[in-house]
Amino acid sequence: MQNSETFYKSQLELHHKASKHLFKQISILSALRIAVFLLTVFGLYLAIPNWKIAALIVVSGIVVFLILLTQYTDLKRKRALHKRLIIINEEELRIASGDFHSRYDGKEFQDPGHYYSLDIDLFGKGSFFQYLNRTALKEGAQKLAMLLLANDTDAIEIKQEAIKALAGKPEWRQHYTGVAQGVEIEHSAASIVHWLKSYKPFLNPLKYWFTIGFSISSVLLLGLGIFELISIAFVGYWLLLGLGLTAFYLKRINDVAQHTEKAKDTFKQYALLLKEIEDEQFASELLKEQQLKITASGLKASSIFSKFSKALDALDNRNNFISAIFGNGLLLWDIRQTYHIEQWIITYGEKVEDWFEVVTFFDATNSLGNYAFNHQSFTFPKISKEHVALQAQDLGHPLLNTTKRIDSDLKLYNEQFFIITGANMAGKSTFLRTVGLHIVMANVGLPVCAKDSNYKPIKLITSMRTTDSLTDDSSYFFSELSRLKFIVDTIAKDKNYFVILDEILKGTNSTDKAIGSRKFVEKLVAQNATGIIATHDLSLTEIETELDAVKNYYFDAEIVNDELYFDYKLKQGVCQNMNASFLLKKMEII
Repeated sequence: MQNSETFYKSQLELHHKASKHLFKQISILSALRIAVFLLTVFGLYLAIPNWKIAALIVVSGIVVFLILLTQYTDLKRKRALHKRLIIINEEELRIASGDFHSRYDGKEFQDPGHYYSLDIDLFGKGSFFQYLNRTALKEGAQKLAMLLLANDTDAIEIKQEAIKALAGKPEWRQHYTGVAQGVEIEHSAASIVHWLKSYKPFLNPLKYWFTIGFSISSVLLLGLGIFELISIAFVGYWLLLGLGLTAFYLKRINDVAQHTEKAKDTFKQYALLLKEIEDEQFASELLKEQQLKITASGLKASSIFSKFSKALDALDNRNNFISAIFGNGLLLWDIRQTYHIEQWIITYGEKVEDWFEVVTFFDATNSLGNYAFNHQSFTFPKISKEHVALQAQDLGHPLLNTTKRIDSDLKLYNEQFFIITGANMAGKSTFLRTVGLHIVMANVGLPVCAKDSNYKPIKLITSMRTTDSLTDDSSYFFSELSRLKFIVDTIAKDKNYFVILDEILKGTNSTDKAIGSRKFVEKLVAQNATGIIATHDLSLTEIETELDAVKNYYFDAEIVNDELYFDYKLKQGVCQNMNASFLLKKMEII
């Protein structure tokens, strides 16, 4: 697989060249359009005495001008795509350098009541989501957040296969994102799906065929009026009749037009993205399965969407005054186009949600493929069927700078519990978040920041950042107790959870804290729980001598020449060096 940095730089150069080339072509076409206009005016001036030649010049000029305009619009659209791809590649290089904290952070997905979302920096400024997310659709960002929050341990190897397949298609992923960014939409896919599902048609085939008969009659009457076989006034009365019939359905037609106007841009965007999915070849079974969802009766979803877009555009002609009067008065245009829209809704309305979900799935999963492409040195965890819960070599936090990151080895068996002690700032909390993020990433199917990883799929539950609440009058201590009860109750129902705790029972005195922490760890061990707890309370480490399932580990700190040094390496045993007093003196607080 190509090096990611090399790829982004080469793509930048490619799209810059393409953009400049297209700009030259656009400039030439602009000049040609002006020239055609001026030549047409000049030709018309010379040919005024002969109206036939003048008419031919005008028609020819208009045709050539429209052809040039179409080419101009097409080239402008292509250049806009290249410019978006330039931005995409520039952003990838910025993110790779560590500059990602100004991006969308998904903070609204942070939920203190969730199993782990608040504790492992999953959302918010500097979060994993902020670093990972490359979605172009609002629904795609929501889908990506749902994948990270799902705590789903099923089919991990199938997910890995899909991510690997997309990682190998960087050009396609970027093109998909560039196309998605090219259409601005105001209304969500969910609101459109709701309207389609709840819509009740009011036109039937008989009314449609009546509009056809009425249109044929209008053409006949107009012909008779032109040849003065009947009074032209009769055509005027017929026009009023058509307007009256349209007015009878006007309120319902306006309601359809209002909703279709909202849906038009969304359908346009999704049709383009469906076509991107349909035209691509995928090796992954999961991706192929998603492709199969966007076919109906042998037709591609993008073609079906395009057909619907034409009906929407046809109804949109009602905004033209001349079309509204003569189109409705003589052809019952709005009624007929509304019937076409209703028939489309009847036929495909129930399938639209599935098609939207496929587009959303690819938008979210592209972010995962992009992450794997950017981190080719990371490893996809091997699914273990042995007694080991998590075994990782050189495990590190994926958001830390590689030049500064210190990795550690970890081997933790099922139903085993680690007690981790250590000095302040020695790396305990970072390590806990590293392990938690490993579990979440592995469950999603992502490669993890480790040289090697063997992993038995397990769900995550944590208590690291409990907060008090002024709104419901709950104290910090009560909130923490509620969280710990949530953990105990969850494990009582399902043993397949990895528990991560950081300095529990902080809201009470040290003696009570020590006794309570000990009892809680004993409770978890009695429940055959698997996990880690970090603590400053060295008395908690005594449990290792009483319970075989408990093992002590620590992060160390040393004071050398009146300076504090950390090695940030996980070691077996109990920490003997604490540093709070030293830091208070060093910072001249005491």
